[in-house]
Order: sequence, then structure tokens, then C-alpha cells
Amino acid sequence: MIDGEIMQVEPENLVTEVLMLKHRDYRIIQICAAKAGDRIEITYSFGKEYKMVGLRISILPDTEIVSISDIYAPAFLYENEIHDLFGINIKMISLDYHGNLYHIKKEAPFKE
Repeated sequence: MIDGEIMQVEPENLVTEVLMLKHRDYRIIQICAAKAGDRIEITYSFGKEYKMVGLRISILPDTEIVSISDIYAPAFLYENEIHDLFGINIKMISLDYHGNLYHIKKEAPFKE
């Protein structure tokens, strides 16, 4: 991957791509979700020395995705946040707060 590149991947290939970055000594920097029309884009950012690359999946709001928290432990916080704010079902989160990471009045406020 080229420095600064964000590669679009299919949700079913996410774990494979993340493992390849892990084996090339990349660290996770952040995971960000954003509405994009009727879809939600989730961008995973990774860094190695002074190089930064990203993986992006684009999903429908009812799509279930697999956690990467077994690969990068800190991902559990981002994934719980995405679940709470966007209502995305993320299976196999290493530490799953089951919708209780945030105490918010409206369930999944960014889902709509």
C-alpha cells in the first residue's frame, strides 16, 4: 500500500487484510464510522514508523461485521462506540459492553 492510501475492502475480507497489516508490523491508529448516504463507511487507520494506511468498508446499517479486537486489543473501544452510536452489530468483540459504553438518551443516534 502507498502512504496515505485508503483501500476499499469487502467486509468479509476485512480480517484477512488486517492480519496482513499486523504481520507487517503496522499498529492500529483509529477506527472511524461515518454516514455515507444509505450506507455506513468504517475506516480503519494503521501506522508504521511515519507511514499511514487505511482500510475502508462500506456497509448497510443492518450488516453484521466481525471484530478485529482479537488482532488489535484496543479496537474494542472503537467497536463498542460504533455499535452504540451507529447501531452496527459487531460480533466477537473481546470486551463487549452490549450497548452500554455510552449512556445516551437515544439509541444509536447516528443510525438514521
